[in-house]
Amino acid sequence: MAEHESPTLLRRQLGRFLREAREGRGLTIAIAAEEVQLSFNGLQRLETGRAVKPRRQDVRELCMLYEVNAEQTEQTVGLASRAATARDEDGITPLGGLFSDAFNMYVGMERSARRLVSYEVQVPGLLQTEDYARALIGAFLYDGSAEEIEQRVRVRRSRQVVVTRKTSPVDLQLLLDESALHRMVGRPKVMAEQLRYLADISTRPNVTLRIHPWSAGYTRGILHGSFVILDFGTNSKGTPIEPPVVYLDGGMSSDLYLERPEMVHRYTEMVDAIRQTAMDEKTTRDLLRRVARSYDGDR
Repeated sequence: MAEHESPTLLRRQLGRFLREAREGRGLTIAIAAEEVQLSFNGLQRLETGRAVKPRRQDVRELCMLYEVNAEQTEQTVGLASRAATARDEDGITPLGGLFSDAFNMYVGMERSARRLVSYEVQVPGLLQTEDYARALIGAFLYDGSAEEIEQRVRVRRSRQVVVTRKTSPVDLQLLLDESALHRMVGRPKVMAEQLRYLADISTRPNVTLRIHPWSAGYTRGILHGSFVILDFGTNSKGTPIEPPVVYLDGGMSSDLYLERPEMVHRYTEMVDAIRQTAMDEKTTRDLLRRVARSYDGDR
């Protein structure tokens, strides 16, 4: 559970769910609003996370219209209640760690983002092969059942459609620490296949992958961890669909969501600084394939 909850993040998550449910039923905002006796602007505010006090009854009726199942309806109505009562804090939201409701919030953001700019110290979930994901998840769930591990592998793999889909794939800009090439995950064969997959997928027009080498030292004198800047793009009028957010994976502790513009700006500046000492894309692919070959002899 959150130490404190950002009402803007909760409203955005609620709006995202309602928008996707409506689109899944093939309904326009105008038709859906009329069916539940909401104004066009009222439903639009709900879907864009700008409804300050979302009403539980409105959300319940929308879920009924969209034929959302009972369990998801109750979760969505509960989310509306939390969004209506949460207080603004300082633009820093700590939420529970891996595979929690907080992570589901991140997955929803990831699915809606137009651009992801990421610095990672391990291969991110969006680019993991099935065997690499299985080895990582299996190590984390060391006492979990094979069925639970496989379920989470399927979930992780299903997320990857945002990169590979034919229509509007996400613009993924990844800066990967060189340590990810050498820290063993699974067997050498798993590492070799993962690194070759990275080299191959980085040739896609919507994927930019650059290695940040050990020789680059400390960017701006600090050892920073992984982070993702999520950008949701603009509408036809050039207005941001949603403000950008920085996501920090908390590992065993709380994940962090940074919303304040000055915080997002700091991480954007950090990305620019890392890029200055990162390898170019061709050199990155050459290194990935070279290190992959080194694992071939260890099988």
